[in-house]
Amino acid sequence: MAILFVVLKYILAWIAYYNDLDPRLGPSTWRLSYDYPVLGKRDISDLDDKAFVRLRRKKNKIITFMYSIVLIMFMASMSLLSQLLIFFLN
Repeated sequence: MAILFVVLKYILAWIAYYNDLDPRLGPSTWRLSYDYPVLGKRDISDLDDKAFVRLRRKKNKIITFMYSIVLIMFMASMSLLSQLLIFFLN
């Protein structure tokens, strides 16, 4: 669990780094950005701004990896908790 926590902190640092590279990405850590038109904002495809779209896709991959680490940590903690309960209740 400690190793997964260190990996999670490392991933969160990368997300903060990507957020600082372009203000259009926003300050969100947990939210993915999508290629759909938002009311009041122009939809950006790869043809409009290649550098930004590629940066956004890198950030989305890192966020997906972060969610997988969080899921693994949750399952590991539930497994540990169940093993502790089985040990103490038997």
